[in-house]
Amino acid sequence: MLTVHHLDNSRSLRVLWMLEELGLAYELKQYARDAKTMLAPPELRQVHGLGKAPVLQDGTRVLAESGAILDYLADSYDSERVLSPAPLPAASDERMAYRYWLHYAEGSAMPPMLLTLVMSRIRNAPMPFFAKPIARAIADKAEKGFVGPQRRLHLDWMEQRLAASPWFAGKRFTAADIQMSFPIQAAASRGDGLADKPALRGFLQRIEQRPGYQRAVARGGSLEALSGR
Repeated sequence: MLTVHHLDNSRSLRVLWMLEELGLAYELKQYARDAKTMLAPPELRQVHGLGKAPVLQDGTRVLAESGAILDYLADSYDSERVLSPAPLPAASDERMAYRYWLHYAEGSAMPPMLLTLVMSRIRNAPMPFFAKPIARAIADKAEKGFVGPQRRLHLDWMEQRLAASPWFAGKRFTAADIQMSFPIQAAASRGDGLADKPALRGFLQRIEQRPGYQRAVARGGSLEALSGR
């Protein structure tokens, strides 16, 4: 039996979605965030040393990191290659795009989204009245000088891809789209949102209509706290 350790309102929803798309049975162990810090509870450290989600247990094997887990599930359980390109030829256009976007999601796309969240929390954090203008000035300067431009750079890059291709790896839906869903959902709720990104908005509409995604949300809960507000 596969076991997923899932944190509420987190990127680990992608692992549930992948399992639902593959039609695999799994046990769900769900963890609530700390109400004050919004961090994972200490119980998760008993599963993996970093104490973060998602974690997948497959027998005695314990895996962490969303991309690594999706890659493992594709190689181990997607025998028909419904959600992943054939491993050979390794340099096929679909395989190359699949590999790139599967790793890009966390390696490049998420840092600007995370920094947007951090700046928002600094700007809105409770603090003495005399400190608020200083904190907000720091957050605003970081947003204007670095975070905002980086966020827009990456959103433009994603928009360009989906304006030219229906899915990130090419013509069909794959695990790369599952992996890319979280940074795009995060972007939709932070900063300037996706007001000028019709291809990304269309992507979100398409994935949210997938029965596998809807089953994952029904089991693991929706992403209700992406904005951090």
